[in-house]
Amino acid sequence: MSTTRVKALIGTISAAALALVGCSSSSNTSTDSSAAAGETYRIGINQLVQHPALDASVAGFKQAFADAGVEVEFTEQNANGEQATALTIAQTFANDDLDLVLAVATPAAQATAQNITDIPVLFTAVTDAESADLVDSNEAPGGNVTGTSDAAPIADQLDLLKQLVPDADSIGIVYSSGEVNSQVQVDQVTEAAGPLGLEVRTQTVAAVTEIQQAVDALGDVDAIYVPTDNMIVSGISSLIQVAEQKQIPVIGAEEGTVEGGAIATVGIDYSALGRQTGEMALRILRDGEDPATMAVETATTLSTVVNEEAAAAFNVEIPEAVLNEATTL
Repeated sequence: MSTTRVKALIGTISAAALALVGCSSSSNTSTDSSAAAGETYRIGINQLVQHPALDASVAGFKQAFADAGVEVEFTEQNANGEQATALTIAQTFANDDLDLVLAVATPAAQATAQNITDIPVLFTAVTDAESADLVDSNEAPGGNVTGTSDAAPIADQLDLLKQLVPDADSIGIVYSSGEVNSQVQVDQVTEAAGPLGLEVRTQTVAAVTEIQQAVDALGDVDAIYVPTDNMIVSGISSLIQVAEQKQIPVIGAEEGTVEGGAIATVGIDYSALGRQTGEMALRILRDGEDPATMAVETATTLSTVVNEEAAAAFNVEIPEAVLNEATTL
């Protein structure tokens, strides 16, 4: 075969190989025909732990890009609830060629913000970014970090608790000693509970295995409130088990807790919150907005969710007015 024909054959094979690569797809890549001719962004996701609320926020974040027709290669890592692992993930991402990093939950956001300073960092499922030292202020973050807050509508949630347990005089809260966002929520609940005549009793845990003992240590409370605490939510079955044995009704701060056995919540739609975060990312990547001047956003979608099976297990009758407004599981 002549040299000319060999070169032609090699060119044909190379072109075919490139065509095959161009047609390949990955479960972690969002593609659209309108984005095929544009830039492909590379985004790392540092998620603290796997549970329904955080999973939903990541799904919503990715959906924002899919709906916008923007192609993204996502590198997803889960720290399995370990702060040290979240730190390692952040350090790895710092050395990767990424356009942006999403940090999911406060400890993951803190680890990421400490290690990545030269590209945009967005967070979601963070209660108070200021208290967590992620931003200078929620209104003017001032650096490369901003995102969305999952601050719970605590006044509405305590009002719901009083509707479900009208005679309640005390509420118990079990939360992680290592999560800044949880302490913020406990302080907010304590402040809001006073005018309602509710005494707040608390117990902290350092590991999921301590949850059952902590619930026991709350003593004879009339109800239990579960904040958006990643450790407690990931171990919600342990809390529910003891609460059912003691017949102490449980109210959650978000839908995943209700799915796990709490009676009800007025809470955040985490999928919508994640999507909101994705839209912020698009404004940074496509439109050139500066995270330093992008205010931390709060959830715009709330919903009442009721677990009727859980209500029966706790012998709680759900008022008709609540059912009329609620989604039931």
